[in-house]
Amino acid sequence: MAPSLPDSTLAFLREGYPFISARCDALGTDVFTSRIAFRPVTFIRGAEAAGLFYEGNRFTRQAAMPPTVQHLLQDKGSVQGLDGQAHAHRKRAFLGLMTPDAMTRLGDLFEEEWRAAMNRLASRRGFRLLDVAREVLVRAVCRWSDVPLPENEVRRRTHEFALMIDQVAHVGPGNWYAQWRRRGTERWIAGLVEQVRSNRLEAAPGTALEVFAHHRENGELISPEVAAVEIINILRPTLALANFVVFAALALDEHPEWREAFAAGDESDLEPFVQEVRRYYPFFPAVPGRVVEPFEFGGHSFARGEWVILDLYGTCHDRRIWQDPESFSPERFRGWSWEESPNTLIAQGAGRHLENHRCPGEWSTVELLKRAARLLSTSDLYLPAQDRTIPLDSFPSIPHSGVILAHR
Repeated sequence: MAPSLPDSTLAFLREGYPFISARCDALGTDVFTSRIAFRPVTFIRGAEAAGLFYEGNRFTRQAAMPPTVQHLLQDKGSVQGLDGQAHAHRKRAFLGLMTPDAMTRLGDLFEEEWRAAMNRLASRRGFRLLDVAREVLVRAVCRWSDVPLPENEVRRRTHEFALMIDQVAHVGPGNWYAQWRRRGTERWIAGLVEQVRSNRLEAAPGTALEVFAHHRENGELISPEVAAVEIINILRPTLALANFVVFAALALDEHPEWREAFAAGDESDLEPFVQEVRRYYPFFPAVPGRVVEPFEFGGHSFARGEWVILDLYGTCHDRRIWQDPESFSPERFRGWSWEESPNTLIAQGAGRHLENHRCPGEWSTVELLKRAARLLSTSDLYLPAQDRTIPLDSFPSIPHSGVILAHR
């Protein structure tokens, strides 16, 4: 039997990211049961647990997320809520967008928008990187997706996508407002889909807008509303990468040897640096699922319908996987590959992309962070004195200052 703890709602909120792994360490297990908001839940951690969670169709995402989270992050009809062949078919549409050439184009657009933003900010003494990175990413991904974004709507749309991230772990008026704003975002994108279908708007072949506007399942076009949800599932996560851009800037400042190497043109460790940013810093803490078929793991019998939460942050800091996990050490990723270790670096989920991994966004994440690290390293920007504290009881977390950058 797995150890059982009393209701953990307050402890989870108070301790945040380290909560699950701290309990696993204290109990000497990778599995324990408790309650969250009085609902029975089983927590799991580690590479083996991640493999079980993502492989073998043991889990479904249906009815696994609280509605306040689901409506902001995915909403109804999303690929994340599908299982089996329906999920595989929809996911192929996403994977078809993530070709090497497409990733290069996305990176090029990001650099164009970054340089344009820096030109606009040249006369300012300093700026908050989180805000600037979000706008740059939204501009770039909308161009890449062929989603028209008039200049007078950039701030509005950026704010709407940001609300989906910032309010995801909240309850009450802030979350309700974010959901209301998301309805407007969905209507905007659904309207574009309808315009493409009626030939009132041209979308370039192979772009996200064109692909999902014409995506068929069981011989029928998916509804404009579902197409909009999936296009948003590209736009919103791209904005969320601003958190990683902020952490990359922090890492370059606190470990200047990497900035100096990249600035000098030595990019042999650029990808390991990016992967360590993804592993080391907090992104989303955990992912929920419900058991499809009973199985045994860690001395616990998992029952059909059981609510299970996989510890992402704790697995990325598991001492059995990572030597000295609380140290920032890009060297650990020299020679590392997703295909050989699909269940260790799981900041954005586990599993192999073409088989059971649910988020196709790692390729774009790595490409965009490599571009951001290069641009930051070769710029005259620096971090003045500020509050760099990263609160681990806030989901998703970011330094209190949002990282202020200034020109030398």
